[in-house]
This record gives sequence, C-alpha cells and structure tokens, in this order.
Amino acid sequence: MFPTAAKAATDFAIEINGNTNTILSVCGISGVIFSVFDPVTFKPWLNGMPGTSQYGSNPVCGIQRIYNFQYFILDTAKRRSIVNFMDLIPDGYYVVVRNISGVNPLSNSYASDWLGDTSYLGTGNSMYYRLLQQGFTGIDSFNRPRAWIFTYQKNRQNTFPPEFVFSQGITDQIFLSRSDYITPDLSGALTSPQFGPAKKWKQLHWRGSSLESPSPDSVGLTVIGIDTAGGQTPLYNLNLTNQDFDISAVSAAQYPYLQLKMQATDSVYATPYQLKYWRLNYVPVPEGALAANLFLSMRDTVELGEKIEFGIAFKNVSISAFDSMRINMTILDKNNVTHIISLPRRRPLISGDTLIISYEIDTKAFQGLNTLFVDVNPNNDQPEQFHFNNFLYHNFFVKVDKTNPLLDVTFDNVHILNEDIVSARPHILIKLKDEAKFLLLNDTSVLQVQLRYPDGSLRPYYFNSDTLRFTPATNTADNTATVDFFPAFTKQYSPEGDEYQLIVTGKDKSGNPAGTISYTVSFKVITKAMISNMLNYPNPFTTSTAFVFTITGSEVPQNIKIQILTITGKVVREITKDELGPLHIGRNITEFKWDGTDMFHQRLANGVYLYHVVTNLNGKSLDKYQSSGEHTDQFFTKGYGKMYMMK
Repeated sequence: MFPTAAKAATDFAIEINGNTNTILSVCGISGVIFSVFDPVTFKPWLNGMPGTSQYGSNPVCGIQRIYNFQYFILDTAKRRSIVNFMDLIPDGYYVVVRNISGVNPLSNSYASDWLGDTSYLGTGNSMYYRLLQQGFTGIDSFNRPRAWIFTYQKNRQNTFPPEFVFSQGITDQIFLSRSDYITPDLSGALTSPQFGPAKKWKQLHWRGSSLESPSPDSVGLTVIGIDTAGGQTPLYNLNLTNQDFDISAVSAAQYPYLQLKMQATDSVYATPYQLKYWRLNYVPVPEGALAANLFLSMRDTVELGEKIEFGIAFKNVSISAFDSMRINMTILDKNNVTHIISLPRRRPLISGDTLIISYEIDTKAFQGLNTLFVDVNPNNDQPEQFHFNNFLYHNFFVKVDKTNPLLDVTFDNVHILNEDIVSARPHILIKLKDEAKFLLLNDTSVLQVQLRYPDGSLRPYYFNSDTLRFTPATNTADNTATVDFFPAFTKQYSPEGDEYQLIVTGKDKSGNPAGTISYTVSFKVITKAMISNMLNYPNPFTTSTAFVFTITGSEVPQNIKIQILTITGKVVREITKDELGPLHIGRNITEFKWDGTDMFHQRLANGVYLYHVVTNLNGKSLDKYQSSGEHTDQFFTKGYGKMYMMK
C-alpha cells in the first residue's frame, strides 16, 4: 500500500537470483502489474522504453519499469486488456502479478467488480476468472484496500503449484519468495570420475552426438591432471576434431590420476550434447587386498600376559607388481591411548602372490578391551588402485588381573609365631605365588625384604649378595618366585635374647599386593647354644607320647639322645636324633611318639618310667635354657624327667 506500507522504489522490487535492479518500482497507484518470464532463459518480457507500452498496458514511466506490464485497475477497458494479455501468454511461461493501491477504498476496484465484467465480456470471460483459473483461489479476499502478490506458471498448476500472499491491512509489507523456478540452461558441463592411478598413460577416446542436424552445439573436452596432493591442472583442451588423442606424454608419476570435463553449449535449442562414452587407456598401478579367507589368526579373549599370535594374508590381485611393502600397525587401548608397533618393510609382491603379515602381541600392557588396526601400504606409500580393502580393525579383550598373590614365609622350614625363638643363622624362605600364569614373577621388583633390629633401626635388604638370593618363576603351571634369606645375628644385645622383626612386602606383575598390609613377624634370637628342659606330652599317656623342648643358638646339636629307664635305672629304650625327626632352633615338638615299647618293640608294663636327655654340640654338652616365667624344674630334675604309662 502506498504510502502507508511502502513508498520507496525498492519496496516494489522483484529479485531474480539476488539481483534487485532488473524490475524495480511501479508507475502510480490503482494498478495491477504483470511480469512474464521465459521458461528457457528466465529473462523477463520487455514492455518497452519509457513512454511506450504494449498489449494495452499503461505507458512505461521509467527505465527500471521497462519489464512491468501495468494496467489501471479502475478502467474497465484496461481490465479487458488484462484478459487479452493473459490469454496471449504462452503455456509454461512464469508470471508474477502484483497490485498497487492507495489507502482510499475508492482508489481500487475489487474482485466483485472484476466478476461483474462478465456482464459485457461474457460468462467466465473476465479478469476475475482468468486469475482464478490460474490458481488465485484467494481472489475473493481482495474486497478492501490491501496488497497482494500472485505467482503461477501458465496452465502448469500440476507441476508448478501457484502461490499468493495478502497483506493484513494498509500498513504491513508483504513478501513472496520461491526457489523452484526450473529452467533449462544453454550451457552444461559433465565431469568424469577420476581415472587411475596409472603407471603409464596411453590414449583417450570419446564419442557423442547432437539431437539436431545440423546442430548449433559447441562442444569441448578438457583433460585435467590430478597430482598426488589432489591439485588439479588442465593439460589439454580438445574439440570434436580431437576424439582420438594420444596422452602418453602425460607423466603418471606427476599426475597419477586424470579427469575429463566436457562443456557443451546450445544457444538455439537448449538441448544437451549426447555423450556416448569416454575412455582412457593406461597401464594400471597394482591392487592388493587383505585376504582373511586365505589366512587369519587372532584370538578374541586371552589371559593377561598371554601372547597373541596375530596373522593375516595380503594378496596382490592385479597384473602389476608391488615394490617392498610398508605396513602400519597400532593398538588402541581401553584408555584411547594409541600404541605404535614398528614393523619392517616386507618383500615385493608380484602379481598373484600372497604376503603373510604376522606379529606376536604381548598383552601385559593391554588389560581390558583393545582395538588392533592394520594398514597395508599406508598413506599411498606406493600408488595403488584402491585402499579401502587394505586395512583391518579387530577387537581383542585381555582379562583383568585382580587376584592378590599368596605370600608364604618359613624359618628353617617352619612357620613361626610371633616371638618364637629362631636360629641365629636362620634360613628364611619366602615364596610368592600368583594365579596369573602368563605374568611370571621373574624379577626382584615383586618382593621387598626388611629387618627391624633390637635397637629400633630398620634395614632394607637388596638382591645383590648371597644373603638375599632371588629365584624367579619359570613355570606357567606354578608361577612361584622364591627368596632365600640368610641373615646372621652374631651380635648379642641382651643376655635374655634379642627380638627382631621381619617385614616382607609382595606384589604381582599387575601391582596387586599380597594382602592389605605387609607380612610382619617378630622373632627372638639367642646366640648361645642351649637346650631347655624336655617334657613329654601327654603325660600320663595311654598309646603314645611326644617330646617338647626348645633349642637356642645357631645350629641343632649333632647328638641328641633320649634314654627311657625303669624306676630301678634299667635302660629299656634309647631314642636317637634320627628317630626324633627334623629338629630346628626354637620350640620343637617331635614327630616321633614313643608308644611304650622297649628296644625289641615289646609292650612294657603300665607304670612310672624315667627318661634322660643327652646332648652334644661340637663335643660339648649344652647348658640348660630356661625362659623367664618358666617353672618346669618340678617335672625335670638333673637331666631326668618322669612319665606315667597306663592302659
């Protein structure tokens, strides 16, 4: 509406492909303006230069209105000219219709007025019906001052649906935008896929034909070289006289790929040139592919530390040979960290030959889910026809080790308790056992040994001498590491004996500790060789009795003998050291149990018997050891004890 909604020339423009300067402004108010576009060239119809007009339209009033066919809408003769003008527009042409009016209701004629024109033009023969027939179904809404735009393709409603828009009143601007105006082009281009890669280029052949004879077609063919970086360079511009062309001068090393582009122009009929074929003759580069059907070796789930033997075949499926083959291999672990596996170049691969790619994967560092990636001839290391069939992704799972190892400690083959007496030169045997059979405990980092001395000092021991000797696990069936510890406690701090503390820390190859805290045991060392009173247990006894006693010092006496006597002093049985079984420094309970028989294995009578202990170390008898708070002298007097046997 002028001037309430729009009063600048740009407010009355038709924009074509972003250009607003072709059709701009109108000539006065109280009008309907037609713009007609050729469906082939999409060029608007020219009405005439300023001051002229065609088809009964109003004279053109400015250079920017030369494509407007504007009709004074209050004049019935002009509305009759609109009917004639709409009839002469050829089928298929695009039409844009707009109105321009003022705010005064009398400055317009309306749809009802146009419908009334049939009284003198004939039934169905009016501007009203012509617009309605082309799809202006909202025409009856034009019954008051308002603006509208209507666009259609003459008699093509099925393929190009008409559209229209109305303003709400006299102050709002309206717009109608469409992007589906389809027109043929006078020129066209066709681009081929990339040909190659090639080892050598030979010849180009191309053929086609025109739809008309004689034909105005102008046809050209460009040969484009594509280098290894993807850059494009036009090499030859050919026409219809060069349909068989020698391209052997093109360097395949510089341009491993070629692309063809045909340009055709028909400025008369707008019909395309009909390409039948284009062909490039060349010597192709080799082509290979991973061939899992020939060979594939890969386990999906393994124990931690277990080796994975990966292998896959790669076959040359072309007539050309590969040079020495480069292979990339990486492993993406569960934390998305990429581990690069370095592989040497492999031998050249002739036509039809097969290469086995193999690698042993050590899974120690790959707990959880991992992805193996193999890429043969990566980054087009040597030209190849295709690369999509050269790479492999394969998932494998390594079981997580969460089980703690077992730690075992003995002193001279005995599991001691806290504050037990041990030898001044003990053989402490430490064993660490793990269930992960592929993560052998084969280095000293899995164990740490420390001693706390009576003066409170803590001393670590290292595996660099015979004092602390490490024996690694070598058998997957029994993953046990052994430490032989030979400390020497020659210094006596206290005449009552010295207390030490052994601290052992163990872990497996996965870092799982042997227990929540370190193994700790306190023990007592008495350097002087002594033996305690020897008691028998049980006493009295019915079937058998063992002997209980304590030895101190650094070694077991060479001679220990127990004599069993009657109350009259007759020796009825002698028990030697060998019969007593293994003995050690500290508290002993003999494996031997006297069953009440004499030296001839005859059962003795019930009653009281005496026993006498004889010891000797390096030719000297041992002094008696008696711990503080001990009261055994009442059962063992002057080297003699008393026992009672009953049935």
